[in-house]
Order: sequence, then structure tokens, then C-alpha cells
Amino acid sequence: MTENMNKINWYPGHMAKARRQMEEQLKLVDIIIELRDARIPEASANPLLQELSRNKPVLIVLNKADLADEEKNRLWKETFEHCIIADSTGANLTKTVVNEVKEILKDKLERAKARGIRKKVLRAMVVGIPNVGKSTFINNIVKKKVAKAENRPGVTKSLQWIRINEDVELLDTPGVLWPKIEDQDAARLLALMGSINDDILDKQELVFFGLDYLRKVYPGVIERRYGVDESGDDLLEKIAREKLWLSADNNVNYVKAVDAILKDIRSNKIGRITWQDVREQI
Repeated sequence: MTENMNKINWYPGHMAKARRQMEEQLKLVDIIIELRDARIPEASANPLLQELSRNKPVLIVLNKADLADEEKNRLWKETFEHCIIADSTGANLTKTVVNEVKEILKDKLERAKARGIRKKVLRAMVVGIPNVGKSTFINNIVKKKVAKAENRPGVTKSLQWIRINEDVELLDTPGVLWPKIEDQDAARLLALMGSINDDILDKQELVFFGLDYLRKVYPGVIERRYGVDESGDDLLEKIAREKLWLSADNNVNYVKAVDAILKDIRSNKIGRITWQDVREQI
């Protein structure tokens, strides 16, 4: 699918620094909470974070679930040992996360109680790729804005401890990728969801990739959104002309068209789409 496309890799210096800091703090935490993008549950799994977790238990959070296919959210959740589904509203999120952490660490809590420690504070490191929604997730848990959240990668660049309640503390960490992304289909999915800096991307190529997937896996969604016939090789041009994304001389303004479609994909305007089928991973 991607043999004729440009290679995508993005690993700025602050990510390497963040990884070293996370390794240093690992001894202080009881559990890893790994956020993944529910729209790309496999592509948003960072192998460096999996290596980092070592023998620590991991709770996977399929975040931004309200942007993903509801049925596929359920199927993906069933593939993981410990997993919860979270969306942008954060409804009941605090109770769900705290209860899940306590359940996973119940043996540790019982051992602490046997040693006479009545109230052990559990510490969790929150990790994930850039723009997976860690800061919004943490703010929703704590019920106030304690972490800076923006819809672009690379906003959080340092570690900070945040107290949920008397039972659980979270360590917020920057979003990190890995030095070389071998699977370029995965790289394009990461880029399509906004986890890679747009400045290094061929966005038109990325939109072609996205439109091709949509008409194969979700036939009809392009026609419903843009009012065009999905068939043929000139799909981007047809959409641009239908939406009047044109230059003064009536030619297609590809920059405007690409940016608009990319924004639609990322913001759920096209519909709840999951870009990886769970059946392909089993």
C-alpha cells in the first residue's frame, strides 16, 4: 500500500530526553497506564513504552473512543488483559480508573496491609504517543485543568506528579514515538490522526491514503459527507470542486482541500471511524 510513498519518521530531541526521564522514574511507580488512540489501537502502541514497562502491570486505555467505531471499540477492548474505554467527556472516568488500578494491584495492596500499611498510595505513570489525549484524560480524572491540553503533538515536554485522590497519584509524561517507524502503514495512520508533526508530512499523499481506506472499509461515508461519487482516481478533485475549494482561476486549490479533509478526518466530521480492524491483528 505504501511502497511508493515517502517514508515518515519523527523523533525530536525532547522525546529522547523524556524517555530517559521516564526510565528514571519507573522505580517509583506501581503501574503503567498506557493511552492508545481507539481509532488506531495497534499503530498507537509504542514498542519503546512496552519495553519500558518491563515487569510493571499495564492498564491500556482506548482513548478518544467517541471518535472511533463503537462496535470495534468493544472488539478491541476484548483483545487486552486490562483495558478500559475513555472518551473526551470524561464521564465517570475517575471512579473507573481508580477502581481498575486498585483491582489490578489488589495483591500489592493486600501485602501492604499485611505489613501494617493501612493506606498505601498507588502511583501510576501515564504514557502514550503524541496527541493521544493524555493531558485531557488527566484533566478529566482530576476534574480540573492540571495538564496543558491542545490538539497537536508535542505540547507536554516535561514530567509532573498529579494527585487524583488519597489513593492514587499519576505521573504525566510527554508523548513519545520511537526512533525508526518500520511499519509505514502504521506511520501514516499516526500521521493521519495528528500524532506526527504536520510540517514534515506530504499531507496530500496522506489524504489519498485516508480516502482510499474510507471507500474500501466504510463505503458511502465519503459520498454522505461530500456529496460525490466515490469511484475513480480523481476523488480529491471531485470533492474539491463539489465543495468549491478552488483558486481564483477555477483550478482546484489542493492545499485548501487537503487541509479541510484532514481536519474532517481528525475531528470526527466524516463519522466514527476505526482505522485498524481487530481481525487483522489476531
